[in-house]
Order: sequence, then C-alpha cells, then structure tokens
Amino acid sequence: MPVNLPPDYQPGPDEPYMNDTMREYFRQLLLNWRHELLEDSDDTRTHLTENLSTDSDFVDRASNDLDQAIELRTRDRERKLLKKIDEALQRIKDKTYGFCADTGDPIGIRRLQARPIATLSLAAQERHEKMEIDFSATEE
Repeated sequence: MPVNLPPDYQPGPDEPYMNDTMREYFRQLLLNWRHELLEDSDDTRTHLTENLSTDSDFVDRASNDLDQAIELRTRDRERKLLKKIDEALQRIKDKTYGFCADTGDPIGIRRLQARPIATLSLAAQERHEKMEIDFSATEE
C-alpha cells in the first residue's frame, strides 16, 4: 500500500522508528540520490565522448588524459555507491532498513540522514574501525 509522504515531512523521535512513512521518506531520499548519480554518469559519458580529441600539444593531451582518469575514477566510486543504494532500497522493501546489521539495534534517524546507506549503528561502526586499526597495527 503506497504511503503518501507530506512534502515537508521530516522523521522525528516522536514517531515509531521505521514506520511506513519514515521508510518512504528514506526510500525517496535514496531514489533521488540514485537518480542524481545516474544523471552524472550520463553527463560523464557524453563529456568523454565529446572530448575524444587529437590534441597535437603534449601538455594539452596529458591534461585531458588526467581529467578523464579522475572523472572515470569518480564514476567508479559512484558505481559502487549505486550498488549500496540499491542494497539499501532492498532493505527498505525487506523492512530491515534502519537496523544495525551486527546488533539489530536502530541505526538512528540522524545517522541515516547523514549516511542513508549506513548498515551499522555508530557504536558498531566504531567497533569495526577499531578492529581494523588493531588488525593493521599487528601486521606492521
């Protein structure tokens, strides 16, 4: 059953966590983000196709190549981000969105607004980062 989201809706602590309206809010947030990334990708494709130049100047060619490499690296990061967005959208469908993958505890509205693809609560994320630091320190 579709949820009609009020235009000025903001999730708040006074409502049940991850109710239908809140999930719809995050679903739309993720879909908009996904749409922007896809538009950027299309712009890059167009830009790269248009800039297939045969500059005779070595410096201009090198500069163009560097710009294209940076743009392609950015798009690769965005491709990975699109995958995470799609996974978050699936979690919304499964009604597991907003809950920590490690503990099952709520991730929190503020954290999800800052990072809508988050899968860990702040405490769990800090534990993971500490373990990574401890692990990399033992490898040295």
